[in-house]
Amino acid sequence: MLLDDHVYLGTSTKAEYLPLKYANRHGLITGATGTGKTVSLQIMAEGFSRAGVPVFCADVKGDLSGLAVSGTHKDFLAARASDIGFKDYTFENFPTIFWDLFGRQGHPIRTTVSEMGPLLFSRMLDLNPTQEGVLNIVFKIADDEGLLLLDLKDLRALLVQVGKNRKEIALTYGGVYTASVGAIQRSLLVLEQQSGDLFFGERALDIRDLMRTDRDGRGYISVLAADELMMSPRLYSTFLLWLLSELFEELPEVGNPDKPKLVFFFDEAHLLFDEAPKILLQKIEQVVKLVRSKGVGVYFVTQNPADMPDAVLAQLGNRVQHALRAYTPREQKAVRAAADTFRPNPDFDTKDVITQLGVGEALVSTLESKGVPSIVGRTMMRPPSSRMGPISKKERTQTISNSPVFGLYDDVIDRESAFEVLKKRALSNQQKEEKARPTPSNNRRSGRVSVTETAVKQLARTLARSLGDSLVRGILGSFRRGR
Repeated sequence: MLLDDHVYLGTSTKAEYLPLKYANRHGLITGATGTGKTVSLQIMAEGFSRAGVPVFCADVKGDLSGLAVSGTHKDFLAARASDIGFKDYTFENFPTIFWDLFGRQGHPIRTTVSEMGPLLFSRMLDLNPTQEGVLNIVFKIADDEGLLLLDLKDLRALLVQVGKNRKEIALTYGGVYTASVGAIQRSLLVLEQQSGDLFFGERALDIRDLMRTDRDGRGYISVLAADELMMSPRLYSTFLLWLLSELFEELPEVGNPDKPKLVFFFDEAHLLFDEAPKILLQKIEQVVKLVRSKGVGVYFVTQNPADMPDAVLAQLGNRVQHALRAYTPREQKAVRAAADTFRPNPDFDTKDVITQLGVGEALVSTLESKGVPSIVGRTMMRPPSSRMGPISKKERTQTISNSPVFGLYDDVIDRESAFEVLKKRALSNQQKEEKARPTPSNNRRSGRVSVTETAVKQLARTLARSLGDSLVRGILGSFRRGR
């Protein structure tokens, strides 16, 4: 049943496989709550790992932590394996790295404010167009002057400086409104109260640490603890979108590899698209379309295919559809729409079957030869080899201590950045004012030091060495380092 170049999903009238050759053509796992989406994600992650493909997934409920330990015998698992003829079924654990934006249930994940960029940061803060325009000016000034925005205190400091010098700045960058600066500062305060400030700083995540394999050649499964993170849905969705954009910007083109370089599962995918402005949706669609050429397969997990924009849905060639409810006219319409996305099977009515599927049963269609979707099959999904359900705190701690990135991200690095530079500048200006106080003409001039003057010139020379080539922002506004 297990094949080297395929991921075994389960059995319909035949064994249903996901060919690794087409796994970077993206996919979709859908179904109502409690129908088996998480287990389907788990068995797919196992299959990719076994084939040497690293995986990243968000653990919304804590159940995916079981990937790190071997499963144990249970009658219903044995019965499922027997029913589908899965003779190769064994229990095993998989190489796992736990991550956590808050650093409590895994290794901390951080990025810098500068690296995230204004578009995604505006999305995270839920800014209106005027406020987003002001934030764009702040980022542009930081980029032009070589001011590093590493954490939130850097951004706060520059916002204060921009607000004080708004008249001078308006001549070069456009209008800066005090009310907008205040609104951004309040949004930053809310983000800090949600512990979002823990995400910003250094050491920043190196995406190569998401693409590791173990000594046996199995891909590491990176599991993001997201149960607490889901309390801040914008932070959750923006973080995953940022990570996807980083993969797109940093990885080289590989064309159509024999297997993906990384598979990225985006759980609760509807949060990515809810209330997203049109320009952001267009950029998301562009990233999803192009990232496959970097060898990255993106698999969205959500309750209903209708949660996805049509332009994104059209790019998802591998489908696992669990049961949907159809009690209301709107739900019935959604079921019909879901059924229409499959290549019909003459043996059953897809629309009717979607509402009749049992737990752990799904309609499966994957890309076959030449990228053509297979005829949809009513499939009993295979049982997982790792544990179903969460692991204990002790088991998690042990996995973290044995991780290949243990100790790399634990300590916060707070090097000189915008906050320190602006603080020194303010002190220098104050000292100049005190020295010049006896001379009124000099005193008037000393109060006119703009945000683009002396300290920045000195800083720019230092940063030119540390930043390397010129900095360019990519599709979603994150840094692309000139090569």
